[in-house]
Amino acid sequence: MTSHDARPSGCTPFEEELVNVLKNYADSADTPAFDAPGIVRRTRRRRNAGIAAVAAVLILGGGGTALATSVAGGSHSTPSRSTEAENHDAATVLYGIDADSGRPFPIDFHGWDLRGFKAYMSKMQTKLGTVSERPVTGCKPGSVIAVSPHTPKVVKSGDTISVVLCAGGR
Repeated sequence: MTSHDARPSGCTPFEEELVNVLKNYADSADTPAFDAPGIVRRTRRRRNAGIAAVAAVLILGGGGTALATSVAGGSHSTPSRSTEAENHDAATVLYGIDADSGRPFPIDFHGWDLRGFKAYMSKMQTKLGTVSERPVTGCKPGSVIAVSPHTPKVVKSGDTISVVLCAGGR
């Protein structure tokens, strides 16, 4: 046979050898192993970590104010409805301007301890004024019962806020 004669298979020896090598390679390759339960666990772990990170940002960013207020103020006895509303108004601060509504947003400090109050004030970039105590029945000693200035005055960064703490029952 010469190079000009037709091949019975229609392929050159190089092409036949290439096809054989590729067949051997395809037959020898192992199928990939997938660890489906491990992939699901990693995905859930990442999703839970992401949710925890978002929750932490919301709490540190002020979205957890209602949660912190309910936790801090949850141990005192419940006064009458009108007294409770008055106490909360006296301990509520209107701060800054909300970007969505264009109005200041309220922060209710009623029932917070002094350490949490100071930490939140530093985040708001406000200064702590005088700290005084007043004997009031039905509140947890050391918890915030009033702030000055309070609602309806608006507080901005750099302003000074004074606080009145509960000294316990009379």
